[in-house]
Amino acid sequence: MNIVERPPRAVDPAVEDAGDLSFVERAIYVTLGLGLAATAARPRPNPVLSGLALIAGSYLAWRGGVGNDPVKRIYNNIRDEA
Repeated sequence: MNIVERPPRAVDPAVEDAGDLSFVERAIYVTLGLGLAATAARPRPNPVLSGLALIAGSYLAWRGGVGNDPVKRIYNNIRDEA
């Protein structure tokens, strides 16, 4: 297989595109995610909430960097079925 060629995907492209993020959405995800993670990194009285905020911020930043979000895909599929 050539490096340029890609193997066929098992997922329907119409379903796959439902969770893709636009450039603006990606920027918002990364900005909010990094901001939330940075805020969570400061010492707080409740370490559990700080840990949850750090995990949520990291997830947002990661999904913004990757460019797709499975939560958005599920939401769009449910909205299209209704």
